[in-house]
Amino acid sequence: MTAGREVLYSIIESPAHPDFSQLYRRLGIAQIKLNSQRKAINELKKNPPDWVVAEFFYGYGNNYAGVNVCNLDVFLYSLQKYAPEAKVIVLVEKPEAQYVPRLAELFTLHAVLTLPVEEKDMQAALDTFS
Repeated sequence: MTAGREVLYSIIESPAHPDFSQLYRRLGIAQIKLNSQRKAINELKKNPPDWVVAEFFYGYGNNYAGVNVCNLDVFLYSLQKYAPEAKVIVLVEKPEAQYVPRLAELFTLHAVLTLPVEEKDMQAALDTFS
């Protein structure tokens, strides 16, 4: 399915995650849709990505607030092990954007896009690293 093509994980954890399936196809990128961080971590071992597009959810007062910043920390630590060259594009709601720099202190984020994201913005983020 993905032989010779770049692989992109769409980690879709809310209805706000935009569907750019057609864009990815046009760019020749094989998209793998995953609906949880756990499933994404399992997929890393089988089929490491070149790209990751995932939503950022800050951990207000839950277990994220102490050890982790948000929902992405554990996955991004695993990504460093299995696909250290993968490019990460983070999608974030405007009110939570103020917390993304805390994540960026720990991990390289290649783009941060504020929701709602238009196709031209996603294409620009992908083109930057083609």
